[in-house]
Amino acid sequence: MRCILIGLPGSGKGTQAGILAAKFGIAHVSTGDMMRAAIQSGSDLGSRARKQVESGELVSDAIIIGLVNNRIREPDCRGGFVMDGFPRTLEQAVALRAARIHVDYVIELDVSERDVIERMSGRRVHPASGRVYHVKFNPSRATDTDDVTGEPLVQRPDDREDVIRVRIGTYNSRTVPIISYYIDWERSGDPQAPHFVKVNGQGSVAGVRERLSAAVSEVEA
Repeated sequence: MRCILIGLPGSGKGTQAGILAAKFGIAHVSTGDMMRAAIQSGSDLGSRARKQVESGELVSDAIIIGLVNNRIREPDCRGGFVMDGFPRTLEQAVALRAARIHVDYVIELDVSERDVIERMSGRRVHPASGRVYHVKFNPSRATDTDDVTGEPLVQRPDDREDVIRVRIGTYNSRTVPIISYYIDWERSGDPQAPHFVKVNGQGSVAGVRERLSAAVSEVEA
């Protein structure tokens, strides 16, 4: 199974991609994780990406396409993969198709902008371990303090509300056109076109997981 998840930043793509990867025994390909690793490495690529990420802009197509092309050729992707965060622009979607990388499903997680802002702006992270909390949905026992180490929690720069609003605007202008692209491709009757599926991404993780599984099963039936 080869799958792409599309949705607003904070719509739950990463969580649901992990669930799908575990269910089908396939690789979870996250461009966000790849970019954060590059930034933390202090490489030239990371330095160039940091300014774009922290301002809420999209990282350039050339950088992302190169990373993804390398990633999906690694051994763990041979049995399938679920992409989380790619493609994010129409140019990236076209480049993926031109590279003849077959995809079975494109799934849109539909979540309101208001819900996304609440989800993301409330996140707090323990930098050393990567543990994630939420001030409303998953608070630490002591305010802004990691439950395990007692060390301070931080808000990632790209989780600030002003940056989130920029990211939402960028998504609407640059990523939303991908949806029409994949819908039109499937309607063309091309046997290589992926199936497009829209899933309600509101509510609990378990609820979204069930709707996602049901949607994929319905297409396969």
